[in-house]
Amino acid sequence: MTSPRDALLGPAAVAPLPVCDHYCGIQSRMVKSLALQTELAQELGTCAFDVTLDCEDGAPVGGAQDHAQMVAELATNAWAASQKQPPQSRPRIAARVHPVDHPAFAQDVTTIIGRAAQALCHVMIPKVDTVADIEHALTHIDQALKTNGRTTPLPIHVLIESPLAVHHVATIAAHPRVESLSFGLMDYVSAHGGAIPASAMGTSELSRPEDLDQFSHPLVLRAKLAITAACHAFGKTASHCVVTEFKNIAKLEAAARYASRALGFGRMWSIHPDQIRPILAAFAPAANEVDQASRIVCAAHAADWAPISIEGHLHDRASYRYFWQVLVRAHQTARLPAHDPAQVFFSA
Repeated sequence: MTSPRDALLGPAAVAPLPVCDHYCGIQSRMVKSLALQTELAQELGTCAFDVTLDCEDGAPVGGAQDHAQMVAELATNAWAASQKQPPQSRPRIAARVHPVDHPAFAQDVTTIIGRAAQALCHVMIPKVDTVADIEHALTHIDQALKTNGRTTPLPIHVLIESPLAVHHVATIAAHPRVESLSFGLMDYVSAHGGAIPASAMGTSELSRPEDLDQFSHPLVLRAKLAITAACHAFGKTASHCVVTEFKNIAKLEAAARYASRALGFGRMWSIHPDQIRPILAAFAPAANEVDQASRIVCAAHAADWAPISIEGHLHDRASYRYFWQVLVRAHQTARLPAHDPAQVFFSA
């Protein structure tokens, strides 16, 4: 059976990233997050979120070397313990290192990638302003990969956190080693020297014009749209910033849903375990969308991808691609029912 992915997107199509990227910087929280990742993978049958072990904000002052060694050990141990699991359930573990101009950057890369490259799904580079920053980072990263013996390239995720980075966002997204771009909201607001109010770091429930939040301030909204547009242009994944009001699940769900449906983001950061399931739910297609996509893709497959009519609407390869991607997102977020006939496309 020809997979819809091969028939509609081509065999070189890249599998989408999990819709949630969970950040943790303290050892006890890292251990709990990795355990939760395994637990949820067993429940859902797939690794539903990434765990990014944070060296930038997580490392104590003066303790960067010890922190990097701890991150490398945790990643290596989790990876080794998962080798008997099905590939789709194995943990996805990443590391955020210091910015390229920080004294600890080279040390982070040498320690973490040099020791744990096989365990990493990607490395996050913060405060990237230009392609030159990426090339500088890759010089160290690829040397560490050689030391480790990993022969496959390590994908790079970058944080867009400044007006200069937004200015160069298309060239950054076009870099072949870049897999995803994330928006660093608070650093971006701070980089404007007070020109953007503090309210833009949060999500407001007020309606006064001066209470501009991260979804209504023009400069912040422009940055988000520039990131998603660049990512879609070059086949990369745009990752939405955090919602700091982590106790307010309703606010988180609304923000995640808007980021996905209105702004075009493909995934979102979590900074607390309670945010993971709401993000998965918000980025998942609705049940009626999944049902519609299943009927259309199954009928298209039966017609060998020729045009078909369903409920008076003509569908061809253009719409097949859309509905196939709905099914992929449903499967990825465990929203495709076990009895659904489209499950056959994901059984191989």
